Amino acid sequence: MMIVVTGATGQLGRLVVEGLLAKVPASELAVAVRSAGKAADWAAEGVTVREVDYNRPETLATAFEAGDRVLLISGSEVGSRVPQHTAVVEAAKAAGVGLLAYTSILGGDEATFRLAEEHQATEAAIRASGLPFVLLRNGWYTENYTANAAVAVEHGAVVGSNGDARIATAARQDYADAAVAVLTGEGHEGAVYELSGDEAWSFSEYAAALAAHTGKPVGYQDVPAETHREILVGAGLPEGFAAILVDVDAAIARGELDRDKGVLSTLIGRPTTPLAATVAAAL
Repeated sequence: MMIVVTGATGQLGRLVVEGLLAKVPASELAVAVRSAGKAADWAAEGVTVREVDYNRPETLATAFEAGDRVLLISGSEVGSRVPQHTAVVEAAKAAGVGLLAYTSILGGDEATFRLAEEHQATEAAIRASGLPFVLLRNGWYTENYTANAAVAVEHGAVVGSNGDARIATAARQDYADAAVAVLTGEGHEGAVYELSGDEAWSFSEYAAALAAHTGKPVGYQDVPAETHREILVGAGLPEGFAAILVDVDAAIARGELDRDKGVLSTLIGRPTTPLAATVAAAL
């Protein structure tokens, strides 16, 4: 049996692979990646590298073997993920993998924001496949926000349209550790894990954390949804993605991303990473 991680050279994937290497021999680990060169460091350690492309289903024909435990990390191409993920599920079914884990989205079928739709369709495809599965319904990464921490500090403002509602994020490492726990543990088949941070925070609190760490004034500016969209487009985001982010803020205002606290920390056996720690690391 091999543990196979798809999308392994992405930000989440790399953390998962490093976590697995700390627990299992490299000879029991395979990575399915678009560019083999990006996984050369792992190949040198003895990890099997399988070159695949979600957009070319024929490359998936030899990606998996019977009995493999597979982690399908959701693709990053919003709008193209349903056919991409479906191709992976079909290849996994044809190979007869022993377990298929998928990084879905917090709330699953209960989520009403647009970004959830492709995850919902993927979950349906996984259930229809008849494969043993685990759904890792990841909440938001704190890094989704702290990646732009320097910009917020420079302008003295965190901008959003969520009414300063609360969101229970966790660090990317926390979600990676959850995937490692499932892939190396037992008794997870059929489980649906709603994963979020232990402590929810508001955007005013996030701004205050930035100010505290830098000694510079930073506040939260709540603006109408259309103004928020215009700001994001003005900052260089494509229209479609800006609209998705504004829609997420509306979901935050409805409380959809402040739920199921404690499930993630129970699964990984430790508290989730505090907001202040991720802010400090980013800055």
